[in-house]
Amino acid sequence: MEKNITINGLNFHYTVQGSGSPIVLMHGWGCNLTTLASIEKVAAENHTVYNVDFPGFGQSEEPNEVWGVELYTQLIEQFIKIENIENPILLGHSFGGRVGILYSSRNKVKKLILVDAAGVKPRRSLKYYFKVYTYKLGKKLMPLIYGKKGAQERIEQMRAKRGSSDYNNASPMMRAILSKVVNEDLKHCMPKISAPTLLIWGENDTATPLRDAQIMEKLIPDAGLVSFPGCGHYSFLDNPIQFAAVLRSFIKE
Repeated sequence: MEKNITINGLNFHYTVQGSGSPIVLMHGWGCNLTTLASIEKVAAENHTVYNVDFPGFGQSEEPNEVWGVELYTQLIEQFIKIENIENPILLGHSFGGRVGILYSSRNKVKKLILVDAAGVKPRRSLKYYFKVYTYKLGKKLMPLIYGKKGAQERIEQMRAKRGSSDYNNASPMMRAILSKVVNEDLKHCMPKISAPTLLIWGENDTATPLRDAQIMEKLIPDAGLVSFPGCGHYSFLDNPIQFAAVLRSFIKE
């Protein structure tokens, strides 16, 4: 069932499937609730599954200010309160994992599942910083060289070459939000998570490397890690059969 509600003046879209104790699914950056359809199908066998579109993705309205992980988490807190969801299982993929980490560090949850999740500030190479700072310098110098109108086109060309696909495909507001959330380090929240936590990872994940999962496993008091060889950032799509088996085992009543 598709549903829409208004939270903080924004249209918020989600679906509800199945019956039983509640599970909330939270997708990654640049995705929407359909990305987690295969997980939703498995979870709905014995649970009520709430699969959300984060603001700025899918059919949910884009924020009207630059949000960080805190405001996305506050929205999920309000959503869970409005829906009268008690003691849910949370599952977050990639960016959704950030929200799952922060939410679980200060709210009661039955279990937490982090799938190729973000939350550990990425290690940056010298090449990365060179790209960032040459872009920032170029933004300042281009108007002096080419004038305001001519500079804008060249700045866009520089951005396209230096930015990630997620950044380049986003609206100006969502680019600003991405720049903010990607640099937020949530390691300080992880020791506060009391719920049993399952980490599911692709061993070839380059977006959120396996070492991030190993850090989370050490910092979260009750955490276990399952990793799949030959799988990348979407481990649940790369190895759906084994993923489903692991998920069923963990969420079993």
